Amino acid sequence: MFQGNMGKMMKQVQQMQKQMAKLQEDLQEMTVEASSGGGVVRVVANGKKEVQAIHIEEEALEDADVEMLQDLLLSAVNEALRRAEEMAAAEMQKITGGLNLPPGMF
Repeated sequence: MFQGNMGKMMKQVQQMQKQMAKLQEDLQEMTVEASSGGGVVRVVANGKKEVQAIHIEEEALEDADVEMLQDLLLSAVNEALRRAEEMAAAEMQKITGGLNLPPGMF
């Protein structure tokens, strides 16, 4: 009886591993966007927490306030990466069904 349950559990783990591998590929393509300064600076990041694009409206360059632009960039990048982390965690939750697995297990 125990071996039957163990075999079933191993199949479930293997299936979860396949889903996790697919998710890792999918996260490369999934993106989030964050902005700061009322949309003057926008940052796009993927689910692997890689910045894909940074958009700066010309009006941000007109004032030539470098410190302000740096702050806007920093804010938008951090928010995009936070959203990417949340998106990845939500997708992971779908696969693990709420199991509280340690990071890096899959």
